[in-house]
Amino acid sequence: MVNQVLKVFKNKSFTRFARKSGINDAALCKAAMNAEHGLIDADLGGGVIKQRVARDGGGKSGGFRTIILFRAGTRAFFVHGFAKNKLDNISDNDLVLLKRLAAEMLNYNDAELTQAINENLIIEVTCDEETIS
Repeated sequence: MVNQVLKVFKNKSFTRFARKSGINDAALCKAAMNAEHGLIDADLGGGVIKQRVARDGGGKSGGFRTIILFRAGTRAFFVHGFAKNKLDNISDNDLVLLKRLAAEMLNYNDAELTQAINENLIIEVTCDEETIS
């Protein structure tokens, strides 16, 4: 088991996107671990980053873009995903909303995090050596 401080989560809408797009939890773990090691595709500010995730059986360049609410060493919340050929970038208005959401979610205390999990608003992703190698 990886000695992981970073906890990885996905919200309900991202979970549906990932399932329809064939993105598995291992790909999410790898993207989160890359960010944890400073390999961030785009830092959008305010705890919001954009990371590429490879299509199943393909490379990152033709894959998907994910929006992650991210704080190094603590938490990563996958909240939005899109294919590059469907959307080049998120709008300025969406970015403002994402930064507000990041300010809230990245500051969840343990009780708030547990409540969000229990209410199925977020799902914890299990990352171990097997899933990220």
